[in-house]
Amino acid sequence: MPFAILIFAALIGMDQWLKVWSLAHLQTDAFLPVVQNVLSLILTFNTGAAWNLFAGATLFLAVLRMVVGLGILVYLWKDKPRGIAFGSLLLIAAGAVGNAIDVLWYGKVIDMFYSHQLFWITQKMYGQPFPIFNIADLCVVSGTVLLVASSLFTSKAEAKTRVSGA
Repeated sequence: MPFAILIFAALIGMDQWLKVWSLAHLQTDAFLPVVQNVLSLILTFNTGAAWNLFAGATLFLAVLRMVVGLGILVYLWKDKPRGIAFGSLLLIAAGAVGNAIDVLWYGKVIDMFYSHQLFWITQKMYGQPFPIFNIADLCVVSGTVLLVASSLFTSKAEAKTRVSGA
């Protein structure tokens, strides 16, 4: 578990460092290309969740994120799940706490990653832009995707074992 705490702290540290850097070096009205026509940086603020859902519920969302993130850490400490489940939950916890820290420190979440392709796809499909995001968001989304994928994979493997072993 000490290694997991180190990873948890490193993810939050990278997230917070990039947010501080973004506040110092980015503007809200100018893109800084990272990979031309693929990924850019731009400073934005969010007082809600993805796509600015629940805008204005900033403090409630911060408390919820902190409770979820720390609750997951307690679960990992006590129950010690293994493999992908452990890593997935660790990513989700770090992302939740990272965005909660923003709200408690700045009063809003700081976002900076702009994906040109994702923006174009969601604009064409739904008439809505893809949200600008940060490292904490990447942790939550990748952890959730890994957790869902592993649970689907595990369920199929367990079912196959039960059928062949019966």
